[in-house]
Order: sequence, then C-alpha cells, then structure tokens
Amino acid sequence: MAMLKVGTENSTAIEIDYEDHGSGPAVVLVHGWPLNGASWEKQTAALLDAGYRVITYDRRGFGESSQPAAGYDYDTMAADLHTLVEHLDLKDAALFGFSMAGGEVARYLGKYGTKRFKKAGFLGSIAPALGKTDDNPEGVPKDVFEGVKAGLRKDRGSFLKGFFDNFYNADVMQPAGRVTDEAKHWSWVLGMKASFAGIVNCVDAWQTDLREDVKKIDIPVLVVHGSADRIVPIEHSGARMSALLQKPTYHVLQDAPHGFLLTHADDASRLLIDFLKA
Repeated sequence: MAMLKVGTENSTAIEIDYEDHGSGPAVVLVHGWPLNGASWEKQTAALLDAGYRVITYDRRGFGESSQPAAGYDYDTMAADLHTLVEHLDLKDAALFGFSMAGGEVARYLGKYGTKRFKKAGFLGSIAPALGKTDDNPEGVPKDVFEGVKAGLRKDRGSFLKGFFDNFYNADVMQPAGRVTDEAKHWSWVLGMKASFAGIVNCVDAWQTDLREDVKKIDIPVLVVHGSADRIVPIEHSGARMSALLQKPTYHVLQDAPHGFLLTHADDASRLLIDFLKA
C-alpha cells in the first residue's frame, strides 16, 4: 500500500491509502459505502489476470486512509480522486465507481473532464439523483436517509448487520450459495473500521443531485445494476442513467442484489472486461 496526502486538518495531514498493481491499461476502482478498496478484490483479480493495471484506494474516513472530521461531500471526495489521478499521471485510463462512488465518478468527470479517462462505469450506483426533491420526485424521501443516520448513531454494529443482510439479499442469496455468513461478517468488519464521522456524514452526500455532472460525460459509460437491489433500487438510479448519458451501455443483472460484486462476481468482472475490450 502507499499513502498520498490530499489535504490537512489542523496540524494533521489527510492521506488516502491506495494500491497500484499490474501493468497494461489502467483501471481505477472506487469503492462503495461503508466498505473500502478491498471490496473490489474479485474484480481486481480478474482484471489483473486479463492484463490490466488496477488502482484501488480507500476513501477518506474508510479503510486505512485518514479519518478527518469533515470533507465527506462529493466536491471534496472528487478532489481527493483528482489528486490521486494527477499523482499517478494516468492517461487513457478507465474509471469505475460502485454504489456511492458513482457520485465521485460523476462529480470528478463533471468537474475535471475526461482528458485522463477514455471509459467510465457506474455499478449499483446512486447516480444520477437519489434524493427526492421538488424537481426530482422519483427520488428517495429524505426521512429514509435520516433513518440511516439515526440507526448508525444508535448502534452502528447492529445497524450494519441488518444493512448487509439487505445489501446481499441474504434471505435469497444464502440459500442459493452466493453469499455466506463469513462474507457478510467480512463486510461488517470493513464497515466497522470506517470512521464514525465518515460513515454518518457520507449519507448526506448520497442525496446530491448529480444529473448535470452525468450529462457532461462524453466518453463511453457502462451502467450495471441488479434488478433486485434493495439498497439503491434500480428505478431510482440505473434505469434513469441511459437517458442522461451521451454514450451509455446498460446491463441489468437479473435477480442480483446491491452487493453483486460478490454474489455475481464473475458476471460483474466479465461485464467490466468486455466493456474495456470493446
């Protein structure tokens, strides 16, 4: 692992932990909430085997990265990504975000442009606009997000246990052999490792309207969503993306939950690699 300074908080450096492995065309994978870069392990392995250079990192407040009290908005998190991309001097790379990381991908490409990336992707993403507002009546009501924050503040461990049952649709996926108690516990451990400020304050970022950012993306974009997603319902997100994107490729994973990077790992990896090779 390596650490990169992306800012300061009082007298302390804010650093993000990143991994950079393999050779060939570069692929940047940005993790979802409340996980870290390790959650991409199956796709990382597949991409390395396929001849790609794979870069993952832990968002500020998560994994091995610094745990500042603030900076959990998409402008700041996209700036962290920008610092990493510039540090690595990436060219003709691909950028993929899972779940809330769709916000980083959208805001980064909307703000900094596509000069360093030739392809992008949104997997189980919250984009384009998850929060319900007057001009986004299809979104999720604000009280749902407030309920998430209240659950975390009351008992993070218990809340995350229930969250991951729905993240993986465990009542369906466990009998089918697609997820185990051990896999759910591993995800829980990653979530418990996150900073309290990060895990709570990121919930506000989920409500960001990213539609204008999405419209600016002028490179080919892969959108993948599980039809049985209970965390980010497909009708609020994936199903709306194609109408906003200039060059979309849209795939629905039938009966897949939000956590399809694990439950449908081979399918997800194949879609990524096929898209990259196209």
